Amino acid sequence: MRQLAPYLSLGTQLAASVLVMGGLGWFADDYFGTTPWLLVVGLSLGSTVGLIQFLRAVTALSGRKTEHR
Repeated sequence: MRQLAPYLSLGTQLAASVLVMGGLGWFADDYFGTTPWLLVVGLSLGSTVGLIQFLRAVTALSGRKTEHR
């Protein structure tokens, strides 16, 4: 179970980045009255940042796994 622990948080990190950036876009849309453009931008940025972080984490975890062999 200890070996799986680093992988279990990856989905949460990806979802959190999309939700946070989407939420910021939604609030910015409400404030500036630009519905739905800032929401779309926020979701796009959140998805991109989340995917980059996901790939970095998987690459780092894969590197650790091969070092232990």
